Amino acid sequence: MKDGVARVHWRPVGPARRPPLALGVLAASAAVAVTTGLLFPLREVAPVISLGVVYLLGVLGVAAVWGAGLGVATAVASALAFNLFHIEPTGRLTIAQTENWVALGVFLVTAVVAGSLAQAARSRALEAEEGRRAADLSAELARVLLSADDLEAALAPAAQRIAAAFGLDSAAVVREAPAADPRRVALPVEGHGWLVVPAAAPGAVRERLARAVVPTLAALLDAGDARARLLHEVVETRALRRSEDIKTTLLRTVSHDLRTPLTAIAASAEALASPALAEDERRELAQGAADQARGLSALVDDLLDLSRLEAGRAEPRRQWLALDEVLDAAADGLPRERLELRLGDDLPLLHADPVQLGRAFHNLLDNAVRHSGGQPVTVRAQPVGAKLVVRVTDRGPGVPEAEHERIFQPFYRADHDRPRSAGSGLGLAIVRGFVESNGGTVHVESHPGAGASFVVKLPLVEGAR
Repeated sequence: MKDGVARVHWRPVGPARRPPLALGVLAASAAVAVTTGLLFPLREVAPVISLGVVYLLGVLGVAAVWGAGLGVATAVASALAFNLFHIEPTGRLTIAQTENWVALGVFLVTAVVAGSLAQAARSRALEAEEGRRAADLSAELARVLLSADDLEAALAPAAQRIAAAFGLDSAAVVREAPAADPRRVALPVEGHGWLVVPAAAPGAVRERLARAVVPTLAALLDAGDARARLLHEVVETRALRRSEDIKTTLLRTVSHDLRTPLTAIAASAEALASPALAEDERRELAQGAADQARGLSALVDDLLDLSRLEAGRAEPRRQWLALDEVLDAAADGLPRERLELRLGDDLPLLHADPVQLGRAFHNLLDNAVRHSGGQPVTVRAQPVGAKLVVRVTDRGPGVPEAEHERIFQPFYRADHDRPRSAGSGLGLAIVRGFVESNGGTVHVESHPGAGASFVVKLPLVEGAR
């Protein structure tokens, strides 16, 4: 076993596995000689004519190892030795009594039949062994091909298993017809490609590959292709379902979060047209319309950011940047007096997308300011190992443990402590998307009533200063 994988070694079966024939002849001669000598003392305790059965032991042994042919020859030699040395008159191949002829004939027939049966039993045992090894190899190929995420990448390991099982120098499973090469033989795998093995492989091995391995390989590849199609359909179905869910939620968001500022802007515009308004009232309405327009613009920006993240088109444009500059840009439009930046001295530079990180930290800071209950929001940063760790901590009601992951889902809003007008439910989803696209992570640490601390970990490039 190597790397936790049981190796199947498939050696040739049948005649090719027998010991040399010369050794068989020697074994047969020895068996006849030993049995003949053994019968002399046995003649004192049993009738001679009944002792011929002892020769069957040698006949069965030879037939089981070297086959029925040598077993029959051993039976004939045993009959001759029995006749020559133990049946009267001894020393000659003649038989004085008729019943001894019958006994010798029965012995010879019995020996021949026994040898043939021994050979048949051996052949069935070898066939069963070959079948077991074929099943083991099929099971291993099934494990390799059907458990792989990428079927094409699993073809090479499967070919290695086949080569190891048959003792081949190499093997390959290819989809396209291989170029002609006198050093290689391509066995067609119906409907799925070819099994390519060395031309020097013995004919018996190639025959077994074509008979036992190629059909199994074709069936497994057929199952693997079907599995790949099903997985692709499942992924597409999930993607479509998620897309439908996002579209449904988006429509709900648009119906409220877009309509509300549009209604306010339209009402302010109609009111501004009235000649009865005082100047200070006009300024107040204009300011309200401008605030609603900025909120509407931010919502549209969030929707565009989310669509890029969901579509996988948010590739970061990396450059060297300083965290304090990113945070300064992220705080634009937020009440600076509510932000306490406590950054470590001489922070290393980051290699990331400044726009994406700026959007992520702006959303984090805006979220913290809105939920801090008028209390200051603290931002700390320091390098820890190969990461730059940034903590944005508010002093608000905190986040229940059950919501620590849910708050990063698109459109999720905890209605018990976040009124619907407070946000679109996109900010934290965009934070996680942009942070992860730059190789970082973000999570929340919080206990109800004790505020929340959003922890961002960004990778540092070795040697960055």
